[in-house]
Amino acid sequence: MTQTKRAFLMAIIGAVLVLALVGGTWSTSSGAPLNQGTIATREPRDTATPKPTRVAPQPGPVPLIFIVSVDPDKTVTIRTANFPKNVDFDVLMNYYGTLGIGGQKVTTVNSGAGGVLTWTFNIPDFLKGSARIAIRLQSASGYFAYNWFWNASGGAGSTGGFRVPTFKIVSVECDKSVTIETANFPKNDHFDVLMNRYGTLGIGGTKVTTVDSGEGGKLTFTFDIPDALKGLDRIAIRLQSPTSHYYAYNWFWNATACGKETPPSNAPSLPRGVIPTFKIQAVVKDGSVTILTSNLPAGDTFKVLMNDYGTRGVGGTEVTTVDSGAGGALTFTFDIPASMKGKQRIAIRLESAKSGYFAYNWFWNATYP
Repeated sequence: MTQTKRAFLMAIIGAVLVLALVGGTWSTSSGAPLNQGTIATREPRDTATPKPTRVAPQPGPVPLIFIVSVDPDKTVTIRTANFPKNVDFDVLMNYYGTLGIGGQKVTTVNSGAGGVLTWTFNIPDFLKGSARIAIRLQSASGYFAYNWFWNASGGAGSTGGFRVPTFKIVSVECDKSVTIETANFPKNDHFDVLMNRYGTLGIGGTKVTTVDSGEGGKLTFTFDIPDALKGLDRIAIRLQSPTSHYYAYNWFWNATACGKETPPSNAPSLPRGVIPTFKIQAVVKDGSVTILTSNLPAGDTFKVLMNDYGTRGVGGTEVTTVDSGAGGALTFTFDIPASMKGKQRIAIRLESAKSGYFAYNWFWNATYP
């Protein structure tokens, strides 16, 4: 590794460490093991996928934003790092967990001389009372950065103490019903129950019913599986509140209950809290993409899918299948399928039918480095 590349890598690592200390997040991929739901927070105000931009930003330092201070329900002050010069950025705020995508536009700022900048923005009315808020700065040229900040507790459906509502799968009756048990659910809230295909997080699924959380906390519900999903091996289930915007999601094996398939008892697994991820190492435009994995489980097999940007790779073109071997950090190079050639940004996904683990990311379809 050259001195220049080493210096750049250390700068990025340092930026991420600082970001962790100020209470925000910066991530490029994620995954979840078998029957383990991911953290549930608040529902996006608008989940529409942003349209691809016209001009790809040049490879270089990643723009970042850090939270400096918050005046609850009034303003948030941020500091930037690595911002490009003289670029207009729209400032969006939305519910926590959305990365700010589809949020309300607060204002537009110009980066001027770039680099380190400090701005203060008003918190929009619809987010007042939210415990956590996502903030995003994005430009028409494709640059973006996002973070989140603690605002204040309160409002409809408040869980108090910032406890996260979640639920686990208790039992499944083949093609008929699923029983769940909740934890940390807010009191006196209403949740729509959605089911959809595995990998969708339940978003846009069939509405099965609406339930009342009553006293909140630990609750048990049984829901019918909709006709459109009967016969599927795995089904995603989501509970979301149109009032407080809290949500939680998980998925379950339907095939196992039907006696069609049993998850292997020797399926690869990782320690609790460890998830497989990968980052983009290199791209040959319309040719190939090279990735470097982290925390890949050993002895597993992953399908490699590519699809339009914003899809997380779900339902994409299957490029190949790879074996994780000894697991951990592995380097793979995959051909870009004909269906994706000419696209500006491409989503890539690795998913295992054997263990249920998955990871996804996206890349600019432009030769890099």
